[in-house]
Amino acid sequence: MAPRIGGVRLVHDGWARYLVAEVMQEDGSRITREMEDHGRAVAVLPYDPDRRVATLVSQFRAPVLYSGGPPSHVEVPAGLLDEGASEDEARREAMEETGLRLGELDFVASAWSMPGISTERMDLFLAAYGEADRTGTGGGLAAEGEAVAVHEIPLPELAAMGRRGAITDMKSLTLLFALQLRRPDLFAERP
Repeated sequence: MAPRIGGVRLVHDGWARYLVAEVMQEDGSRITREMEDHGRAVAVLPYDPDRRVATLVSQFRAPVLYSGGPPSHVEVPAGLLDEGASEDEARREAMEETGLRLGELDFVASAWSMPGISTERMDLFLAAYGEADRTGTGGGLAAEGEAVAVHEIPLPELAAMGRRGAITDMKSLTLLFALQLRRPDLFAERP
């Protein structure tokens, strides 16, 4: 018999939910596992293929600071899947955080962000944009306490940041590597 969840108890219900699950093992024994019940999320790497730049953001991240990292770091626009299709939510997050109106999205993967502790499953996208698609300033939602800084980074510089370990966010690294695999021409030296 495969392991199964025998019961779940709610420990905290706030911006995130924390649960303790009783797991019935194959051999009949029982163990408990803590889970952060975060739900679905989306992330998108907007890039301008003509100018060979990408738009990323930075904002305060308490868990990173608590773990000895900097108060903020560069990452792709992302957020929780509130309602609707993940493509629509990725476009909404990009608009809120970067001021970019994104059209067609290139699906990369739907992946568990931290399968050992979290229920979060994230849909990852790439999205080409042009200068005319910048319709706002971005910055996030003040009502949610977001103070998002917008960064337009040349793709060769972004690739160099990835190689030297300066991109420390997993979703951002995944999307950078996906863009490098799918569009190596954008990272090549111009003639």
